[in-house]
Amino acid sequence: MGTTPDAHWAIGLDIGGTKIAAGIVDEAGKLLHRAQLSTPGSSPQQVEQAVVDLVTGLRRWAPRAPIGVGAAGWMNPETGTVLFSPHLAWRNEPLRDRLATVLGGTVCVVNDADAAGWAEYRFGAGQGEPNLVCLTLGTGIGGSLVAGGQLRRGRFGLAGEFGHQVIHPGGHRCECGNRGCWEQYASGNALGREGRELARANSPVAHTLLDAAEGDVEAINGALVTELAAAGDPACQELIIDAGQWLGLGLANLAAALDPGTFVIGGGLGSASTRLLEEAETSYRKNLTGRGYRPFADIRQAGLGADAGLIGAADLARQTG
Repeated sequence: MGTTPDAHWAIGLDIGGTKIAAGIVDEAGKLLHRAQLSTPGSSPQQVEQAVVDLVTGLRRWAPRAPIGVGAAGWMNPETGTVLFSPHLAWRNEPLRDRLATVLGGTVCVVNDADAAGWAEYRFGAGQGEPNLVCLTLGTGIGGSLVAGGQLRRGRFGLAGEFGHQVIHPGGHRCECGNRGCWEQYASGNALGREGRELARANSPVAHTLLDAAEGDVEAINGALVTELAAAGDPACQELIIDAGQWLGLGLANLAAALDPGTFVIGGGLGSASTRLLEEAETSYRKNLTGRGYRPFADIRQAGLGADAGLIGAADLARQTG
């Protein structure tokens, strides 16, 4: 990369509970330079200072680039205020204005799932599909909606919380306060919980799980279940199948409401398990209302990996600027 900044470059950041990733992105969605810091606790001031430090470093190559920030939580899209963040101590935090005051220039603040979905629509697995639902399967289920080639957030800017559709009334308690939310059945956390329950029951089929966790039931998580399933462990494969069936049921519900042409599935779990997506497609086709008399949406694995959020945030900032 040369030292003369291109007028079409933008800086994108993806703020997570454990790390903040940042990079310079060109107009074709190519990540030109990347930097990362550990998230310094949950204090808004500490997190914002880490963002300033990352942007300051990247501005050596792109001093006038607009800045896009993707973060988990509910956003006011008009003011750039973070109304609530589940992983950080942001409550009505005027993030856009604070960063703009320190850094100057154009700053765009968006929900992280929206940023990832926009990146997949523009540069990834959703290219060419103007009506797209993107899901990020990780600790929970994040979501974004592109309709008519535009990112849609609803009347109050809170659309896309697909993981909190109640899919099993009276089911598992969710962190949001309700019971039976979709993400309690089709996420990395759900896989880990089911794996731990299997191990606690002293099931004879759980010995591989316990061996891999060195006898520590609490060390069993979604990533371990996914890894063992890919290696051929029957019990973990069964857990993946169960999660895939729940995932497909939720997709059928979304199709009934939104009628997208394509679902793009990403996040740590969505990117790690092709078996999960195969089961999800079978379940989706089984549960879709009007099946046999309407087209099925495509179900695709996301293409941009862990950098989708910062790539999408950068592109949205470029368009805002």
